[in-house]
Amino acid sequence: MLSLWRKIRRTGRVAEPAPPLPVGDRPAQAAVLGGSVQIRHVDAGSCNGCEVEIGSAFGPVYDGERYGARLVASPRHADALLVTGVVTRNMAEPLRRTFDAVPAPKLVVAVGDCARNCGVFAGAYGVAGAVRDVVPVDLEIAGCPPRPEAIIEGLRKLTGR
Repeated sequence: MLSLWRKIRRTGRVAEPAPPLPVGDRPAQAAVLGGSVQIRHVDAGSCNGCEVEIGSAFGPVYDGERYGARLVASPRHADALLVTGVVTRNMAEPLRRTFDAVPAPKLVVAVGDCARNCGVFAGAYGVAGAVRDVVPVDLEIAGCPPRPEAIIEGLRKLTGR
């Protein structure tokens, strides 16, 4: 056991260095959060492709938590909502209620093409609209589904880290 401890101490932390800070506009409310963002994920009617990529973004390879973004279970503990999918008719009111439950200052991130502009589901009978049609959106992440790198870049715009 002692030899294992020595080896760990000799090796140190092994991780990729952080890429340069993302370029682009940072939402104004993000500066108030102080480099740490608690995020509540809301699936408003997606195909689950974005959820797989969000899982990868917070997994051991991309490790979204090292940039100050952390997933939480309650909107009352969150600073931001990470919304995926088109907003279906059945999810429009729950999304509004979840948005109202997040304390101010709050941010909304629309993840994926469906959340941004309804994607391939535009015009479908069960679709209420894109996320910005239901709640105000501060940041959009493009892709169908967006790659984990794009999700991390968007989260880093929120945290500033």
